[in-house]
Amino acid sequence: MTKKPDHISQQDWDAVDVPELTDAQMAQMRPAIEVVPEIVEAYRRARGRQKAAVKAQVTLRLDADLLAYLRRSGKGWQTRVNDILRREAGL
Repeated sequence: MTKKPDHISQQDWDAVDVPELTDAQMAQMRPAIEVVPEIVEAYRRARGRQKAAVKAQVTLRLDADLLAYLRRSGKGWQTRVNDILRREAGL
């Protein structure tokens, strides 16, 4: 039996009914890469490690409307900000 984590109430813990997998169910299981390869590959690409620290983390205060505009441009907005700053700096 698994120990209940402190952040879960006893009532919630008791309400969960997860039966053990049968041998037949276990035999039918396949690796995720075979079932949803596009999701696994996307995860692997997103979880890559940098070989060396090439960027520094900073805190930057921006006007709220500017930040909203940048975030509306979607995923990768911080990289686009970096590109804009590099271009403006002439780097």
